[in-house]
Amino acid sequence: MSSSTGMIAGAVLALALFLYAFWPEKHAAVQRQKTRLDFLEELKEQIYANLRDLNFEYQAGKYPQEDYVAQRAILEKEAADVLKEMDALSTRARA
Repeated sequence: MSSSTGMIAGAVLALALFLYAFWPEKHAAVQRQKTRLDFLEELKEQIYANLRDLNFEYQAGKYPQEDYVAQRAILEKEAADVLKEMDALSTRARA
């Protein structure tokens, strides 16, 4: 086997591997569309994580009490609004 034949075989193999790896599938996995309720659930979890972080940083002495109280009130209001909308959507879905 000459070197040019080996190079051609290598190029064909590389092309075949490239096509195998990047060829689009006819039946690609279809991701379920997120609903408003899914979005709100993710937002709620993020707000709760922010509240946990805020509490931790306040206890570590990184926030003055006035800033902590103000920021906590904002986050609690956001959480209440999200929970209210989630409840309304759930009630509407059951009806």
